[in-house]
Amino acid sequence: MVRRGSRSAIAACLALALLAPPGQAQSTPEAPTISVLGFDDLTGWAADDHAAALATFRVTCGDLRDPDWTAICAMAKAQPLESARTFFELVFTPVLIQDGTPALFTGYYEPELNGSRSRTETYRYPVYRMPLEAQTNRPWLTRAQIDEGSGIAGRGLEIAWVDDPVELMFLQIQGSGRILLPDGSHIRIGYRGDNGHPYSSIGQEMVRRGIYKAHQVSAKVISNWVRRNPVAGAALLRHNASYVFFREITDVSPEAGPKGAMNRSLTPTRSVAIDPRFVPLGAPVWIEKKGFRGMRRLMVGQDTGSAIKGPQRADVFMGSGPGAGKEAAKIKDGGRLVVLLPIQRAYAMLVEDPA
Repeated sequence: MVRRGSRSAIAACLALALLAPPGQAQSTPEAPTISVLGFDDLTGWAADDHAAALATFRVTCGDLRDPDWTAICAMAKAQPLESARTFFELVFTPVLIQDGTPALFTGYYEPELNGSRSRTETYRYPVYRMPLEAQTNRPWLTRAQIDEGSGIAGRGLEIAWVDDPVELMFLQIQGSGRILLPDGSHIRIGYRGDNGHPYSSIGQEMVRRGIYKAHQVSAKVISNWVRRNPVAGAALLRHNASYVFFREITDVSPEAGPKGAMNRSLTPTRSVAIDPRFVPLGAPVWIEKKGFRGMRRLMVGQDTGSAIKGPQRADVFMGSGPGAGKEAAKIKDGGRLVVLLPIQRAYAMLVEDPA
C-alpha cells in the first residue's frame, strides 16, 4: 500500500508519524557496511515455512527484469513448494546491510470502512477521486477547504460515502482500503494522489495542546477523543492540511490483498515494505523482529513507504480489516533485517564495499 511517492498500500509508516512524540531523537546514518552471512547465522531459519515464502516470492518475481533475477524466477516457478528451503539456500546468499541506525519494524494493514455509493444520513463523509486541478496546481486546497466542499463538492468526484470521519482520516494515512457496502459487496480503493500540503501529525498536535502526554497517544485514543468531542475533533483533524485522493481498483479479486509498490497483491505477514535504495523490490528478506509476538520469518520486499528509510527499516503488511489493524498497531520493535541476494550479487557487493 504506499505512501506519498509510491503509495499503493500506505502503512503504519505514516501511522507511526501520526503517533510519534515531537522532538523524538533520530540516529544519524553512517556509511553502510555490508556483511555476507550464512544461513546458519539466521536465527530460526530452519523452523520457518519456506513454502509460504516461495509462494509470495512468485507473485512478483516475474516483474524483475534483471537477467540474474529472471533466471532465479524461472527456477522459483518450477520449484516444488516442498523443496522451497533448498531453493532459497541454493540460489541466494544472506547479506546484512547496516548504517548505524537501529533496526525498526512497524506494521500496516488495509482498513475496512462501512459506506455507500450514495450519500445518506448515515453515510455522509465523501471519499474523493483526484480533481485535475489538484494534479496541476500544487499545493491545492487544504483539508479544511475540501471538508467544507470548496471547489470539489457537487462535481461527481465521490467514489463513495462513509460513516466515520476518523476512520476516513486513517484510511488516508494507510493509503488504500475497502469500503463495505450495505448489500455485502465492497469497493476496493487505492492511493491516487494528494493535495500537495505537508503531512502534520495529529498525535503530536494533541501533545502540543496538552490534551494527552506523548506516551498516552495511540490511534485508538485519537479516535475516541474525536468521537467524544465532535466539534473540537473535526478542528483537530483539519490541523493536518494534507488530503489524500483515491482511485477505485477493480482488477483485484475480493480475497486477494491490496496492491503494493510492485502493482501486485500483498500477502499478509509475508509481504514487507522496504527501502529500495538498499533492498531490491521483489527480493526475499529475512526478518528477526523482537518485542511483541517476535517474528523470525522469510518475507518479500514488495512495497515501499515514505517513512521506510534505511537498510534496517521495514513495515510488515498484516492483512485487511480491524483485526489486522490492531495487530499492526502493536508493532514497533527492533531486531535485524537480512536481504537475500543472488550469490554473485552478494559477493560483488562485498568486493565493492571497502569496509
